[in-house]
Amino acid sequence: MTASQRREQLIAVSRGLFAGKGFEGTSVEEIAATAEVSKPVVYEHFGGKEGIYAVVVDREVQALTSALTGALAEGGHPKVMVERTALALLGYIEASEDGFRILVRDSPVAQATGTFSSLIGDVATQVEHILADEFKRSGLDPKTAPLYAQMLVGMVALTGQYWLDAQRPKKTEVAAHLVNLAWNGLVGMERRPELTKR
Repeated sequence: MTASQRREQLIAVSRGLFAGKGFEGTSVEEIAATAEVSKPVVYEHFGGKEGIYAVVVDREVQALTSALTGALAEGGHPKVMVERTALALLGYIEASEDGFRILVRDSPVAQATGTFSSLIGDVATQVEHILADEFKRSGLDPKTAPLYAQMLVGMVALTGQYWLDAQRPKKTEVAAHLVNLAWNGLVGMERRPELTKR
């Protein structure tokens, strides 16, 4: 095996282990044994468990970011953009279950950037501009768009986590229900919502 092939093998093995057992539950010994190499080979390529984990997370963040920003970049009617974004996230989950499991777990090497929550925050920032424009057209306060963007993106992300384990209904049906709640809820929004007084 060449050095680059060995590196890819170690990444693939580690990705499966991190998805199944988490960062804490996976050891360098286990990575080495599963890859049928010695521990020094793992250290030589990645410097330790933290190094290989960082590579795995970085690749998953890039894949998901690409899918979500691609869906948003196509433009179009805001409802269609919500649909495409929901489908992009669910499509990523469907194609990369292990990767998504890794992203949504907490880890000791999680930082302010490169984590699932920071990725979701980045997507919310992109959605915020779309919502602000829609809010202006609808006579709603565009200053509240960042809050609604977080709610909308968080709703899609948490539903994705649920769907990962449930695996039903079909992806398109889940996306349709998400958009139904998000869009029809947005259409009926009050200008100044207040809680019911008791």
